[in-house]
Amino acid sequence: MTRVGQICFGWGLLLVFTLTGCTAAHYRKSADAAAYGAIKGKTPLVKDMDPDFTIEQTNTLHLENLPVVTNVADYLGTNEESAPCAVQLSLKAALKIAVQQSRDYQSHKENLYLAALDLSLARHQFTPIFSLGGQAAYNSAATQDATLSDHLVEENSVSASGSAGESWLIRDLGKITSAFTVDFLRFVNGDPRLATSSKLSATFVRPLWQNAAFKGDMENLTQAERDLLYALRDFTQYRKDFTVGVATSYYNVLGNRDMARNSYLNLQASRKNAERTRALAEEGRVAGTDLGRQEQQELSAESSWINAVRNYKQSLDNFKLQLGLKVDANIVLDDQELTDLKIQSPDLTVDESVKLALASRLDYMTDKDRLDDSVRKVGLSESMLRPQVNLVANGEIDSNPNRASVVPEPRRYSWNAGLDVDTGLDRTSERNAYRAALISRNRAARTVEQAEDQIKLEVRDGWRTLDQAKRNYEISEVGVRIAERRVEEQNLLAEWGRSKAQDQVDAQNALIDSKNQLTQALVTHTIARLQFWNHLGILYIKPDGQWKEMENAHVN
Repeated sequence: MTRVGQICFGWGLLLVFTLTGCTAAHYRKSADAAAYGAIKGKTPLVKDMDPDFTIEQTNTLHLENLPVVTNVADYLGTNEESAPCAVQLSLKAALKIAVQQSRDYQSHKENLYLAALDLSLARHQFTPIFSLGGQAAYNSAATQDATLSDHLVEENSVSASGSAGESWLIRDLGKITSAFTVDFLRFVNGDPRLATSSKLSATFVRPLWQNAAFKGDMENLTQAERDLLYALRDFTQYRKDFTVGVATSYYNVLGNRDMARNSYLNLQASRKNAERTRALAEEGRVAGTDLGRQEQQELSAESSWINAVRNYKQSLDNFKLQLGLKVDANIVLDDQELTDLKIQSPDLTVDESVKLALASRLDYMTDKDRLDDSVRKVGLSESMLRPQVNLVANGEIDSNPNRASVVPEPRRYSWNAGLDVDTGLDRTSERNAYRAALISRNRAARTVEQAEDQIKLEVRDGWRTLDQAKRNYEISEVGVRIAERRVEEQNLLAEWGRSKAQDQVDAQNALIDSKNQLTQALVTHTIARLQFWNHLGILYIKPDGQWKEMENAHVN
């Protein structure tokens, strides 16, 4: 192989190895390192951010490792939940599964990861960026013979070229670009010449006055940095909302299950009353209308029970979807979670709560920071209206054209320096951008005002809801005791045949309603408490989705 062929072959191999040397797995690892590094660097700035954030779905909690229900819940009738071998989910297990399996949760994690990727690209623009390329070709052409005017000869040649470049945007300094190019040409037949040339060049641009263009480049990086911070806050807030949502659904399912249990007990009591009244009617001790009323109550209780079981099963299926499980997964929730609930009210006034929320809410912090962003962009847009002056310097070193060489000769240099001036006679586009920036700033200011009022509204409403739920629970406790006494009294009267059917039915229905209201009041208070802490911005979430129960809160 000739020297020219070796050179061409070498450049070709270099180009191939450059393009194929890094595998897709390498690029994926590189992207992960950049994104996770950016997230980890800003995690300390956001309280309660998951310190072990990853979009990889690992450590999956398998259902077969959870406890299995061995007893049969007869009040659920004949269905898969009442059969043995159903996996029992505690609230802790449900939250852990939701964090690992929820499709919506995974999408929000990926959104944060993509924001970190955007920042890695913005940061990359301020690092030395290298490029390397080349090409090789075999050329053939018919040309006229210099000695014979009517004779054509075939001229074959091999050509190759390569280039290496670097660009570096330096903060507060300017931009430096450099390039090294090499060209080869060798005639295979006829002319034995080998033509080579090379050039090393560099350009430096430095803003001297109103460096708006470079401010724009810096603004892109600044905004990307802040956007990732906002994305971290959004994801952290989503984690709080997600936990509250899962806990709310969990307790609501248990509440529906308790209603099914109460409805079944009501059905049993109604059947017992109907049988007793039927026996008394056969003895002629009660009127036929009383028997009819009891039989109607029995049918009504059965219908209510069927509806309650159906509502429970539907809410459980919806909860499975929320967790990211298959709808046909055989699970049942732990009743003990409902039994363990208790009333816990925060020792905070409304004014203290509002003050704490305005100091802790992540979304409010972001709204205020976005106002700062809009103010900064107004200043940038204003600078774009002024004339621009940049210092531009170029220099290059060439090889000797009379000698085949791939090395530039330092003696063969040239350089120039001058000013690049834009007087700004036409600034229509910049004018419109400046006016739009002013409007965006005003909108951002209104958003902050609106957010403050909205937070006050949510906190005040949450405080009232919590207080209302507590009072409703206390009332429901008294109501259950009264209803139980009424049922006992009517049962004693019925044994002696002195009770009216309507009084029995009313007492039994009042007892079931009171029990349902008591459970609902307890669930409502628990959910309202979680939402209240969330509205205050002090609901802290562990990596497995569990929340840290607040014993008390203080306003600094």
